[in-house]
Amino acid sequence: MGSEKWACQVDGVRKGDDEVAQIHGDFPFHTIYFTRTGSEGKDFLFNLTKGFVFSYKFFIMTEKNELPTLFLVDGSNYLFRAFYALPDLSNSKGFPTNAIYGFTTMLLKLMREYHPTHMVVVFDLKAPTFRHEAYDLYKAHRKATPDALLLQIPYVKEIVRALSIPVIEREGIEADDIIGTLAKRYAKEGMRVLIVSGDKDMMQLIDERISMVDTMKDKRYDVDAVKERFGVAPEKVPEILGLMGDNSDNIPGIPGVGPKVALRLIEEFGTVEGVIENVEKIKNVRLREAVRAAREQAKLSRALAEIRTDIEIDFPSDHARLGTVDRESLIKLFKEFEFHSLIEELGLKETRIGGDYRMVEKGEKFRAFLEELKSYKAFALFPLFQGENALAATLLGLALAVKEGEALYIPFTQDTSSLQEQEVLSALQPLFRDPDRRKYFHDLKASLLYFAQKGIEVEGTFDTMVSSYVLDPGRKSMDLPGLARDHLKRDLPAVKDLVPGGNRPFSLAEIPREKVADYACAQADAIFRLAGIFKEKMKSGGFEHLFYEIEMPLVYVLAQMERRGVLLDLSLFRQMSREMEGWLKESEERIYRLAGERFNINSPKQLQMILFEKLGLPRGKKTKEGYSTDMEVLASLAQIHELPAEILAYRTLAKLKSTYVDALPLLVNPHTGRVHTSYNQTVTATGRLSSSNPNLQNIPIRTPEGRRIRQAFIAPGGWKLVSADYSQIELRILAHLARDEFLIEAFSKGEDIHVRTAADIFGVAPGRVNGEMRRKAKVINFGIIYGMSAYGLAKELSLSQQEAQKYIDDYFRKFKGVKAYIESILEQARRDGYVQTLFHRRRYLPEISSPVASVRQFAERTAINTPIQGTAADLIKMAMVNIVRRLRKGGFAAAMIMQVHDELVFEVPEEELSAVMALVKEEMEGVISLNVPLHVEMGWGNNWDEAHG
Repeated sequence: MGSEKWACQVDGVRKGDDEVAQIHGDFPFHTIYFTRTGSEGKDFLFNLTKGFVFSYKFFIMTEKNELPTLFLVDGSNYLFRAFYALPDLSNSKGFPTNAIYGFTTMLLKLMREYHPTHMVVVFDLKAPTFRHEAYDLYKAHRKATPDALLLQIPYVKEIVRALSIPVIEREGIEADDIIGTLAKRYAKEGMRVLIVSGDKDMMQLIDERISMVDTMKDKRYDVDAVKERFGVAPEKVPEILGLMGDNSDNIPGIPGVGPKVALRLIEEFGTVEGVIENVEKIKNVRLREAVRAAREQAKLSRALAEIRTDIEIDFPSDHARLGTVDRESLIKLFKEFEFHSLIEELGLKETRIGGDYRMVEKGEKFRAFLEELKSYKAFALFPLFQGENALAATLLGLALAVKEGEALYIPFTQDTSSLQEQEVLSALQPLFRDPDRRKYFHDLKASLLYFAQKGIEVEGTFDTMVSSYVLDPGRKSMDLPGLARDHLKRDLPAVKDLVPGGNRPFSLAEIPREKVADYACAQADAIFRLAGIFKEKMKSGGFEHLFYEIEMPLVYVLAQMERRGVLLDLSLFRQMSREMEGWLKESEERIYRLAGERFNINSPKQLQMILFEKLGLPRGKKTKEGYSTDMEVLASLAQIHELPAEILAYRTLAKLKSTYVDALPLLVNPHTGRVHTSYNQTVTATGRLSSSNPNLQNIPIRTPEGRRIRQAFIAPGGWKLVSADYSQIELRILAHLARDEFLIEAFSKGEDIHVRTAADIFGVAPGRVNGEMRRKAKVINFGIIYGMSAYGLAKELSLSQQEAQKYIDDYFRKFKGVKAYIESILEQARRDGYVQTLFHRRRYLPEISSPVASVRQFAERTAINTPIQGTAADLIKMAMVNIVRRLRKGGFAAAMIMQVHDELVFEVPEEELSAVMALVKEEMEGVISLNVPLHVEMGWGNNWDEAHG
């Protein structure tokens, strides 16, 4: 380097001549400038990643990026590709986010991989350009921009600006021309230019200093790559396009001229003008006539295809230099769209929660803390479990928070000189059982399940997970870090942060106790803070009854049900598995016979070939792999051919075998001999419970195979299973909410509501209603509850839309109260932005005013259904709480073991059978007084099928 002097700056801070610098900070992109004086005054610019250690002398010697590079991003191209690459993505409010997320991740990937120092993103504006004026069919074939994309475009631009990247757009000027002008201008001034686009038209701009990259295909284009793609140098690309046209922009070209002919003509005559001037030299008569007939069209096409490079635009290159990101704006936008992974990736986390966190390992310190704890009327607990299943977990330690920013952690180890788990839990038991001392948990049910095994009872509790669910059941996740981020504006440490590397499998037991203590105390601290916020929100929102009288008591009921579990007949499952294996083999042979050959039945590709190519059956939905062969498509094809029907039967049987017959025995707890499902209380937006590991709510009831599986759910010797099932509860709630006189009359008289509906719609006496009429009426009745359209009804009943609409119109003419209810609930939802159940369970529907039709229509269907389905969920939850309370008070041994939507299942000693059945029926039917009677269908037997049948 001789006597030349160098200066180094990192994010504007000067570094010493021999210093080895380390990048650090909140944002992962940092700009490094090296300036050399005494020679040609060249700048070396780099953009490195957070945590990257470098010596700037090394970079000087390698002389990378000797010329600064200007990145010109084709924003409109990125937008459309992002939108269609991620078709189904929205935040919890229903606002579409696929284009925003896709665009942002693509842009960040570009920045990570190329470390740009100068960048501009260019967009098209929706306005006519000179090309539209020259040719009114220019891009005329393109579909209108989808509403869901239009909604997202302003926010994409906000994110780009927040990243300190300039946005350029000019009315009446296409993005291509802005990019072309800037590219040529700054290449001429000595910069390198990289165009970021997937548009082949841009290749005409490429030269020795201008290149192009398609990041989605991970392909870079230089002059040689253009020659390989088009057969000509970049400046000749408009000539090729002028002759062959461009379907994507609706540029006509010369009819009949394709890429090969266009290349041959340009190689021979040089330009479109040259081809036209030498038309008589074209030997092929048809081609000569085609050129002669379309010569003006060819000139126009060439003009349309050429990207202008002379647009008047004032944009100095210094304006493209990346600056400091707007952290606050990015955080606000990413939180609004729920891009939590991007917040973490970019180091944009909020301030971490923290405080006076201590660890207690010795008895005397714990006893001192215990005395202190007695003076508090409320405290938060965070049991640190190792293992996902609370019934089989290990308790590694217990964190307690007594006030904001103050928490203590007690580790449990095998070291007998340290505090032992049972010693601590027993000492805390009096405080745990005190109903006047509030204990705050997050996911109380897991703690109840674990503590019950240790003989520890907990009363006077408050669950922040459940309270969050009551406040906003539509929220996608009730996890503690997310709640802390949104309500406390603080980040919680994650378990993976405790381990260097973070991704390898590890045990919490191997982490240093001090790290674990800080982690656990932070969780307890967050629970304490959130409890205070949520209590106030529930009070001001009128949710206290729903929370304290229904949801919190239900936590205890569900914990008891899960701990009890369900007894299975494993020998029957083994027998069923063998039988189903035989049936599947027989089904396979029938499928091969119908197909005329053997093939992989589980291969969509091979199935497509058999159905659509070999048999010539009608194709349906297009997919990336060809044409769909999903259940809906097969059901439609089954009406015209035996093979799809047999494949449907095969798939159904195979799923039952794998999901239940083979899987359930593997989930039996070896210590209890039972299956212990998990009831999810904070998942569905309507308030209904769901079941997982295993899901016991999806076992089919009407098929012989489904009934057989239920036969394997058995009662122990001397006991029976009792089933109590609400009859048509949602239609009864509809009758109450709508105050419809005909529905109320039908239910009050004990009539079959589907027969009554059929009689009214089809204009026949109830005695003349046949099975098909009743089936249609049933579909209509439940379709109304779910806001089914004429299109949906037509599909369900295999009718024309006109016929389906007539059925709906006839229904509403008869049931005027239902029509009025639907209109009023939609009006209320649009006015208030939410709907609610009879017990004030609220579901927010901001998307009900969405300009995107599909989003708005989904919200409207949700508004109609939620008060009905949600009220039904509330009623059965209340009944569950009341029944368990009465069973305990009456000293019954009977226990509730399952809830399947509108059905409760009990395990009852034979001597208690009549008393328990009477108690259950009384509580379920009397849980609330409606305008119509509630009716419960009861049954009992040695297994679930007998009880339900």
